[in-house]
Amino acid sequence: MSNNTRQLALGAMMFFPAGEHISSWRHPRSEAEGLLSFDYYKRIVQTAERGRFDMFFYADELYVWDRFESGVSHSNHIRPEPFTLLSALAAVTSHIGLAATISTTYNDPYHIARKLATLDHFSGGRAAWNIVTSQTDEEARNFGKERHLQHELRYERAKEFVDVTQGLWDSWDEDALLFDKETGFFADKDKLHNLDHEGKHFKVKGPLNVSRPPQGYPVLIQAGASEAGKEVAAATAEVVFAPGGTLAEGQALYADIKGRLAKYGRSPDDLKIMPALMPILGDTEEEAAERLAEVENQTPDRLALDLLSHYIGVDVSGYPLDEPLPFLPEEEGFNQSKSRLQSIRELLINEDLTLIQVAKRVTTKRVFAGTPEQVADYIEAWFTGGAADGFNIAFPYLPGALDDFVEKVVPILQQRGLLRQEYEGTTLREHLGFSKPESRYAKTPETVTPQ
Repeated sequence: MSNNTRQLALGAMMFFPAGEHISSWRHPRSEAEGLLSFDYYKRIVQTAERGRFDMFFYADELYVWDRFESGVSHSNHIRPEPFTLLSALAAVTSHIGLAATISTTYNDPYHIARKLATLDHFSGGRAAWNIVTSQTDEEARNFGKERHLQHELRYERAKEFVDVTQGLWDSWDEDALLFDKETGFFADKDKLHNLDHEGKHFKVKGPLNVSRPPQGYPVLIQAGASEAGKEVAAATAEVVFAPGGTLAEGQALYADIKGRLAKYGRSPDDLKIMPALMPILGDTEEEAAERLAEVENQTPDRLALDLLSHYIGVDVSGYPLDEPLPFLPEEEGFNQSKSRLQSIRELLINEDLTLIQVAKRVTTKRVFAGTPEQVADYIEAWFTGGAADGFNIAFPYLPGALDDFVEKVVPILQQRGLLRQEYEGTTLREHLGFSKPESRYAKTPETVTPQ
């Protein structure tokens, strides 16, 4: 297959370890009892690698959702720590990228720069970072705060956090380590750089005690579709996990984000936009519809209502289930995920749904149910229609739904020339067609030898 042929980027997404939606663990084919067994994750990621996915993406949160009783009683909140998990997975895979959600609000840049650099070294250049600012007061209370940082402030902090982290990854020039046993020189001190960063949120001297990562910088991913999120993405992200929706919505967001790149000196090819998609496969349309209904019915009404209440910041449990929600939730002053609130507002405005229908729809967002051919058609339409550079594929339950996708959809995409037959490189940057970023110090005048 020609290197010039545009190829789909595919992520295998794990939001809850048992699958994408909150009740995935209840699916008859889910293997939820394996959530703290390494073999469970190993099997899933090796399957994704067999399907020639660019990356495995492990979403993470820093709290147990106990705002409502149902969150503890009925939903899964057991999550392995991402760096431990991805480092172990690096040892049992050889090509697939390894990405995780890491919060810029409840971490410090030095820690994260060091951990990601180590993962990139140990994996041979396959690390990626989904940059999030976190969303909830529940997380804040686990880190000595009562309230979550305000939306704009946490994005401002995130931008500085990424700047500092990249600066730390540049601490060592590529050829700084000498290992010269004869002379006793371990490193060339002139090729080590202190960052000496002093900003509004961070003061970091440096240097990092891990040499420059194989990819230069691990791949940077961002998922916010709010105004602040889109600006951060245009300035710093290399992959954007987009929310999905209709083809027209996908095209509009794609054009919006790509259109912001030029002011940061970037070209459209410098960033991949990967909408989320949860395919539900059936051998026939009828079977796919039945499987979708099965997935929707796994979430108890109480849990679905509480999840909707969480997303819009208003308790809806006192309203009649079989009537429309009598108000439109306000964006003003809202301090969780603004892009998710916006998508729920649009659902309420554009469709005539009862409260329980809205709540159930929220639990199965980003769904497309159909035959393998129909799912491949959907992916191709977005990919060729200016709405996506690839997809972040989520699964209604694991590992079975991933097995089905790799067995039934991947071969169709490969036959159509949309997806690689084999990996052509070994690093995640190579899979995505990105070049290795140059160190900031390689560009400074003092590193140029005078003529």
